[in-house]
Amino acid sequence: MRTMELPERLQANACGVPLDGRRPDRGDGSFVNPVLPGDHPDPCVLKDGDDYYLSCASQQFLPGVVIWHSRDLVNWSPVGAALRRPVGSVCSVDLARHAGRYFLYMAVLQGHRTALLVLHAQDIRGPWSEPVDLGLRDCLDPCHIVAEDGSRHLFVNGVRRVGLTDDGLATQGRLELAHTVALPHDAQPAYTAAGPRLFRRDGFFYMLCAAGGAGDPPGAHTLAVARSRSVRGPWENCAFNPLQGADTATWTTGGNACLVPGPDGDWWLLCHGQETGCRTLGRQGLLQPVDWGRDGWFRHRASALGRPLHKPGRAASSPCLPSRCDDFSRDRLGTQWQFFDAGPNDLQRVRHAAHGLLLAGKGSGLSDCSPLTCVAMDPSYEAELEFELHGSVQGGLALFHDARSFAGIGIAEGRMHTYSYGQQHRWMQQAVHGRRHRLRLTHEHRRVSFQHAADDGPWNHTPWLHDVSALHLCRSDSMQALRLALFSAGSGEVSLKRFTYRSLGVCPPKSLVVEVAPEP
Repeated sequence: MRTMELPERLQANACGVPLDGRRPDRGDGSFVNPVLPGDHPDPCVLKDGDDYYLSCASQQFLPGVVIWHSRDLVNWSPVGAALRRPVGSVCSVDLARHAGRYFLYMAVLQGHRTALLVLHAQDIRGPWSEPVDLGLRDCLDPCHIVAEDGSRHLFVNGVRRVGLTDDGLATQGRLELAHTVALPHDAQPAYTAAGPRLFRRDGFFYMLCAAGGAGDPPGAHTLAVARSRSVRGPWENCAFNPLQGADTATWTTGGNACLVPGPDGDWWLLCHGQETGCRTLGRQGLLQPVDWGRDGWFRHRASALGRPLHKPGRAASSPCLPSRCDDFSRDRLGTQWQFFDAGPNDLQRVRHAAHGLLLAGKGSGLSDCSPLTCVAMDPSYEAELEFELHGSVQGGLALFHDARSFAGIGIAEGRMHTYSYGQQHRWMQQAVHGRRHRLRLTHEHRRVSFQHAADDGPWNHTPWLHDVSALHLCRSDSMQALRLALFSAGSGEVSLKRFTYRSLGVCPPKSLVVEVAPEP
């Protein structure tokens, strides 16, 4: 395996990982949020002995439903992806272990309806089973819970409950309303209640429900809590509902929370939230401590999300976040890479070669080629791609929100192609030479610029600057974040040689932050 030569500006940390992006662990017993930088929506956490496992909604990206591992709830490293074939857009997931077996319950958007699927495995690292359809439609946010009598149940959005068979692979009985979440300041019950997360503590079942949507204005996402001696109810609403979501100078709309005991017996709340001024990064993973009162209810510290916090006590060392950089010398895709809107054969588009990874072309351009994407971790960053063209193919580097919203540069047949907001600007084509190229993308305060170099030649700036500040879920009907994307369109192949990523710092100063409220 050849050694990757990193630019001098990429230094390694104590784990031997290049410091290409921000890290939550400060190395002095404290951490800063986010613990999962970049888009990691609707996180769910499973405590399994001394280990913690986490998964998130993978939406239209494949391989999907990546499993993450930690020993301290702060440092997370990927174990692998559980989903290897397209089933639709994975909207939400729940990770559970029962009778020595692991289960992943998923709500998947298929066309205009959702289906509930389940994967199962003997080992958390896989292999995972083929998806099993539970036969329920128009349900979201599944949560598995074992009742006081040992029976298994699934809760879904709207705080509805259905029984599961003993093997957890089929439903039994009817889907029924389990509880009505009423918020004191509302004239009507919160029918938007979503994301029920259940856990058991001191003889009570606790249920956390998110009220309000991911695209709500800052501070509108709240958390409602109820408890019961039985999963069948009756449920008692917490007297000080709602618990306000994150609404600080740094974080807003913290939602879809789950509660988990820490290594030292303390309790922690993990949720997703959006960073002020940096919404294109998507919904990022946030960790905060909670305190239990004598009344048996917990209080969280959303106001502390923007400052350093003490790490969970007595936590064992845990691997750091992996690098975004890749020299493509492995005979498989790194876990940072996922195809957008992959077809049944898209995973076979990648094959290992002696001098890189070959990515076969698909479609005619950036909008229909199912680009290979990775999550960006920083408000401002720089990415570089070195590649070579083989055959009648266009290869390039882009920022990709969805098939209608992107900005990028492609090279094909002696011409440079420019893309923005879902279209190709043919009037901006430039002549380029050779088959080996380098592209550099610079994203600073939501403005994007590109540079190009032929082979080992000098860098040349492209004559345009693109604003991507509107490419986030609060300004569109797409739930995706803005991702880095490598693409190959046409009938040939692109040989991927090297990809590097580095952070350019923190969010822009407040004078540059312009938050646009979502349209009604």
